[in-house]
Amino acid sequence: MIPIITQTDCPELNLVTRGKVRDIYDLGEHLLIVTSDRISAFDVIMNEGIPQKGYVLTEISKFWFEQMSDLVPHHLISTKHQ
Repeated sequence: MIPIITQTDCPELNLVTRGKVRDIYDLGEHLLIVTSDRISAFDVIMNEGIPQKGYVLTEISKFWFEQMSDLVPHHLISTKHQ
């Protein structure tokens, strides 16, 4: 069973902000944006999550960044994870 990730915890990294869906860490020259499986409604973050929601949102963003890369510069460096 795939775990539901509703919050990241990387104490060795500098957490900048935690939004409705994304956790953002400052890596110095770059930002690490982690898309979680959190869900929200009317600006309230729910206790439950949706399995693989973060993965799907990242893949959708990646698709559109790639589609538009020859038209508009963007900030995406990589979507690889370990």
